[in-house]
Amino acid sequence: MTADYAALWRRDGRAGLGDVLAHEWDVLVIGGGISGAGVLLEAARRGLRALLVERCDFAWGTSSRSSKLVHGGLRYLKGGHLRLTAESVREREMLLRAAPGLVEPQGFAFAQYIGARGRRSFLTGLALYDAMAHRREPHWLAADDFLMAAPNVKRDGLAGGIVYTDARTDDARLVLRVLREALDHGAAAVNHVGARELLRIDGRVCGATLACTDDGATYTVRARVVVDATGAWSGPLHGQGPRLRPLRGSHLILPAWRLPLARAVSLMHPHDGRPVFAYPWEGATLVGTTDLDHEETMEREPRITPAEVDYLMAALRAQFPQLQLTDSDIVSTYAGVRPVIAGKEGGAPSQEGREHVTWSSPGLVAIAGGKLTTFRAIALDALRLVKQQSPGWDDPLDARPVFAPVPHPDAPHVDAPHVDAPHVDASLWRRLHGRYGACAAALLDAALPGELERIPGTETAWAELRWAARCEAVRHLDDLLLRRTRLGLLLRDGGAAHLARIRAICQPELGWDDVHWEQEEAAYRTHWTTHHGVPDEHQH
Repeated sequence: MTADYAALWRRDGRAGLGDVLAHEWDVLVIGGGISGAGVLLEAARRGLRALLVERCDFAWGTSSRSSKLVHGGLRYLKGGHLRLTAESVREREMLLRAAPGLVEPQGFAFAQYIGARGRRSFLTGLALYDAMAHRREPHWLAADDFLMAAPNVKRDGLAGGIVYTDARTDDARLVLRVLREALDHGAAAVNHVGARELLRIDGRVCGATLACTDDGATYTVRARVVVDATGAWSGPLHGQGPRLRPLRGSHLILPAWRLPLARAVSLMHPHDGRPVFAYPWEGATLVGTTDLDHEETMEREPRITPAEVDYLMAALRAQFPQLQLTDSDIVSTYAGVRPVIAGKEGGAPSQEGREHVTWSSPGLVAIAGGKLTTFRAIALDALRLVKQQSPGWDDPLDARPVFAPVPHPDAPHVDAPHVDAPHVDASLWRRLHGRYGACAAALLDAALPGELERIPGTETAWAELRWAARCEAVRHLDDLLLRRTRLGLLLRDGGAAHLARIRAICQPELGWDDVHWEQEEAAYRTHWTTHHGVPDEHQH
């Protein structure tokens, strides 16, 4: 395919939206989270004409609200889910190799106290974990050595601790990187356009009626196969598949100076024994997670409850008593709903499995369940069902590296600075290379003086805002500040103190007049207070 569908992501590209959607597609993917993005990429790189639509924003749902961990899932071993754990470990290792700067190793530390049980089984599980990853590392540290790794943990009764390595990411940027790779292979991806209903001929799905959420315009799109990748929102379009159990996971973000960590610290909650963690992320400290049945309508954006704030803060106070953390230390909050397949009635939320399921009917393939780490495996399983409904398409569907190599003649290693910007430090180049892939050099070229500096309190460069506004399908201010960048989570009041400079950089790139910007800013501030601030009962 030679069409420049990436133009849809630029400010003036939406003018051609109707013409793009009028094409007949091999695959129409509904849902712009990590599963949908993975399907789009794997389809496009294999020569299929593939379109993805998302009714909100790319990564708006679960895929920007996860725990940000790319992990094998140690607790799945405890439940006997060996296949899921092995698959997750394999995918984690692949992503670490493919996307340094976006997916990075993350050390974990788990304090053990005198009289506590489970040390032997934990270490046995880690030995199996290592074997799956073809690595071997020491896991037990005596108390003094453990305090070097996690100096602020409670010291009374400390017997030592267990350490191991997983990985972390910026989940929304991972989705954007996968989508961008799909565009490079000739796919199209459109945000703020949702599927209203499926089209059928003689009982077979043959496309969908779409509606733009901004202006209400409707479109009819024809496709040989439709893939429902709407995650926790799966089902209403077609009413098929297994029963989902929406589970809410909520998180806190604190300043790194109030909860300084070199490693992630895992602990068992003092009230119910569930695992809770805190780890360094994007220049702040992320704390999570809860695991509760989400009983509100899925049409309403999830948010943390006062009880969840109390729960997570109780865990922090128990593990880090000398820091005297209070609710006023919380910078922001977020909550997401996991698309978990329901098990037996009455089971605890934390005991539900994280396996994925794919199924099909004529013209339709659907995905349910799964986890961030295994998105490539999920995509390939979905495409195996697409293949059954695509005569003449005979791709072997082998597991390929998720990202194509990004050659650079003068900077062959991601730790090396860009040749045209010798003042760019190696850590920034690594970050940009991981998040933006082949676009990293263009991002640097677009930066104006001073825009390669980090925004205080974050690892984000000002230039990332300019690039997002210019080239990453930003339709609303929350797209920019909550997903293209994470400034709305990392900075107090959603970054209100920096909005003047953000406006100076981004308003011309977005082409918004003053009235438009002010409307977007007011809507963003209201949205942030409702969904990312501390609930009213905890305001001081």
